[in-house]
Amino acid sequence: MKTEIKNPLKLAGSVGSPYSRKMRSLLRYRRIPFHFIEWGTEASEALPRPPLPLMPAIYFPTPNGDLPTSDSTFQIKDLEKKFSERSVIPTDPVLAFIDFLIEDYADEWVTKIMFHYRWAVQEDAEHAVRIMPRWNLGIPEQAANDFAETFGKRQIDRLYVVGSNEVTRPLIEGSYRRLLGLLETHLRDQPFVMGGRPGSADFALFGQLVELVQVEPASQAVAREISYRVLAWCDAMEDISGIEVDTKSWPAREELGQLYAPLLAEIGSTYAPFLLANAAALHAGTDRVECEIRGSAYTQIPFKYQGKCLAWLREAYANLGPNDRSAANSILTGSGCEILFQGRS
Repeated sequence: MKTEIKNPLKLAGSVGSPYSRKMRSLLRYRRIPFHFIEWGTEASEALPRPPLPLMPAIYFPTPNGDLPTSDSTFQIKDLEKKFSERSVIPTDPVLAFIDFLIEDYADEWVTKIMFHYRWAVQEDAEHAVRIMPRWNLGIPEQAANDFAETFGKRQIDRLYVVGSNEVTRPLIEGSYRRLLGLLETHLRDQPFVMGGRPGSADFALFGQLVELVQVEPASQAVAREISYRVLAWCDAMEDISGIEVDTKSWPAREELGQLYAPLLAEIGSTYAPFLLANAAALHAGTDRVECEIRGSAYTQIPFKYQGKCLAWLREAYANLGPNDRSAANSILTGSGCEILFQGRS
């Protein structure tokens, strides 16, 4: 007898979207029934438009029809409210704060690496415009061939938005190499970034890295050179619905400083100074973000959303109780991340 799944969610996204991969993997892990619908197909066009034109859109069934949501960070929070099993938010407030910080870094900085390799590296760009339209199964060949002159050209023209240019290329590519190296070491001692079970940070990192190590040829070659463990981790993270976890799988608070020091130092040396410079540019109303990151010049246009990210990080920090904030400070001190929260204790 077949078991019918009642009222599954709908996840409308794309295999080529890191945030779609993030949420598809998370829904599988949490064992939340859903249907994956490739963006741009007839089935996706029949769905209500999400509040923001972002991938993926998650549709929650309601008596009045499918309710669309967008923005993966807030989709995770919505899912936490609606489904209690197999949470991806750590129970320790300090660990949950670190998890949120790493998730934000993955969503907003590692995506620069992904976008850079996909569209600034010629080999990868040529591959992307061939493979991406064909994930829409059955697409007419002419439409697939036209993709290079429509979406592909538009994405290449948008490289300046994420700060990818010839000046910043060494910085972005160096950031990728360092991340692979530190994750190679980190994942030798525990199966997930957040310990014995995955947190939201795991899915955020997976979403970006899976594109880099499975889709883009040049960045995949770098991963084969530096970290087969990351390659294998991304393969496994596609579907970890079969693992069993309990609350004891989270690392103990006294382990956090040593466990996350390398990753926080990377965040503190790259993403943190960018966030502050972006916020300063937004506040001043200038049209350029200019700062120094790891001794190199970095520039891009200001990005309002990442200004909001800094505000949300500071809000999460402010919401920690005094003892938890003190513990978080001891973990962040010396990483470079502490500059995001100075004067806010």
